[in-house]
Amino acid sequence: MNSTGGPQVLVRDTFATAFAKNFVLVGVWLSLSYINVTVVATFFSNQTFYEDPRYILFIHMVINDAVQLTVTTSLFVVSYIYYSINVSICTVFILVAVFTTRNTPVNLAAMAIERYIAVCNPLRHAQICTVRRTHLLIGLIWLISVVPDITDLFITLATEPISFFYTSVFYRSIYYKNCAFDSVYFSSVFVVLLYTYCKIMLAARAASTDLVSVKKARNTVLLHGVQLLLCMLAFVVPSMQAPLIQLFPQYSLEIRYVNFLLVYIIPRFLSPMIYGFRDEKFRKYWIKYLIHRVRRVKPSEHLPQKPK
Repeated sequence: MNSTGGPQVLVRDTFATAFAKNFVLVGVWLSLSYINVTVVATFFSNQTFYEDPRYILFIHMVINDAVQLTVTTSLFVVSYIYYSINVSICTVFILVAVFTTRNTPVNLAAMAIERYIAVCNPLRHAQICTVRRTHLLIGLIWLISVVPDITDLFITLATEPISFFYTSVFYRSIYYKNCAFDSVYFSSVFVVLLYTYCKIMLAARAASTDLVSVKKARNTVLLHGVQLLLCMLAFVVPSMQAPLIQLFPQYSLEIRYVNFLLVYIIPRFLSPMIYGFRDEKFRKYWIKYLIHRVRRVKPSEHLPQKPK
């Protein structure tokens, strides 16, 4: 059953096209996963990082984005293998994808606030930004991201029969509620980023402030803003996709594929590269870890020694 009441026309790629799309996607996923694994390993191999709130928030975002990338890639590949997926299983995957997608903007706001405190209130930074409070903040981030959709799930379970989960319908009231929530959600994060950026800019004009640190913090908050715009694509592009498909129905599959890459894949490159490679301290340990991985097993060590 569908929302229009008419029959759905199932459009599928040819085998060669489907293979090419999935080959590219899985290749990108493997590359990003390797980067993310090395970043996480670098973090946990140095105690100085997991005792610093800044790096704790950073690694939380990397792990969150890695989970989101894995789930969305899995759903994409599975959609080419099976014509339909059990609704209960699909619901779990979709919820995890939505939770992790919504986590990123709030995490960006938290990182911007931490930089604001470090620049504008450095004497109290160690007192305000503790490891315990950072862990509590991560819990709050998950609560903010999880509650709206979990309540929708519980309401649906309480009001709809089990057969509802075997249908495909457009749940208009939940759709409009989520649109309203997303508007408030992104507006709040945008206000936080704008406020922290302005305060850091004002701090840059203070004679007693370390200008190098202030410029780095300012650029970091600007990058947070860029990432926020990319995160917003996940909520803006779906509404733009339908008109594009109506204009170019012959390219509907290609439009969906390009939108998927732009919304869910490309932005995930930014977290480890911008904050991992840009940070001098983390970059030093990251490069050391990568060199160590390359040199750990030398070919000569595995060659049998000649008997004397």
